[in-house]
Amino acid sequence: MPTENKPEVLSLVVPVHNEEDTIDIFYQAIQDVKNQVKAEIDFHFIDDGSTDSTLSILRKLSDKDSHVHYVSFSRNFGKEAGLYAGLEQATGDYVAVMDVDLQDPPELLPEMLKEVQSGDYDAVGTRRADRKGEAKVRSWFSAQFYKWMNKISQTHLVDGARDYRVMTRQMVNAILAMSENQRFSKGIFTWVGFKTKYIPFENRERVAGNTSWSFWSLTKYAIEGIVSFSTMPLTIVTFLGMFTFGISILAGMFIVIRALISNTSVAGWPSMVTIMLFIGGIQMLSLGVIGRYIAAIFMETKRRPIYIAKEEK
Repeated sequence: MPTENKPEVLSLVVPVHNEEDTIDIFYQAIQDVKNQVKAEIDFHFIDDGSTDSTLSILRKLSDKDSHVHYVSFSRNFGKEAGLYAGLEQATGDYVAVMDVDLQDPPELLPEMLKEVQSGDYDAVGTRRADRKGEAKVRSWFSAQFYKWMNKISQTHLVDGARDYRVMTRQMVNAILAMSENQRFSKGIFTWVGFKTKYIPFENRERVAGNTSWSFWSLTKYAIEGIVSFSTMPLTIVTFLGMFTFGISILAGMFIVIRALISNTSVAGWPSMVTIMLFIGGIQMLSLGVIGRYIAAIFMETKRRPIYIAKEEK
């Protein structure tokens, strides 16, 4: 905690990837609310292997403002690695995680920090109250993910929750203690506990540029979240195996009894092929689910670093 003569510091962690169009706009938006924030603000931009002018802009911004710091990765490691690196670099008494595209409203920052500074909460997060402007299919799948994730996991995820939040130093240290390679921050933020409040806001479009999150990348991210915080798929596979085994026993008994009674052989090729395809499909599905968990174990046992920094200031 800060001394009496030293002002409190709020560190902003901002992962960026090919965001040359948004960085300056974001920086100015924070300046506009800076006087309302009762703490000194410093910036920690994490350049996740951008291929545009992102790094050049960060260099110029850092030269102009001593409160702007950045880390540039040697390649693209993903947003989760960027979040972890930013939390590692942040030195403030409080830490905020924000997206650079201004889909996270900067004007909420003073209220969020005030709630945490009061001591009533360890973190104040945000959640989207609606999904206006988002594709309906994408919104539906997102809603289903939160719904089923909360059913199969002991870690409760707030529907529409954003990574945008202000946290105490104690909570940040707890998150950093979880140095796992397969990261799902939304789950980690919840798993570590601490008293958290969520502020709803209306969905916003990007201020500029294009998102790097495709439907497929979001699907993979959702799968990582399920694997990281639930073993229910393995339980389902176990029950499927037991079910198909039971059906096969009953079917075998039926065939044997019918053969003894009627003493005739029935060709039954369509039904046989159907059964074989059904059981084979169940087996492949089961192997796929188990394989995904094994892959996660494999990646963890390698103990590779979450990210590699090429340049920082």
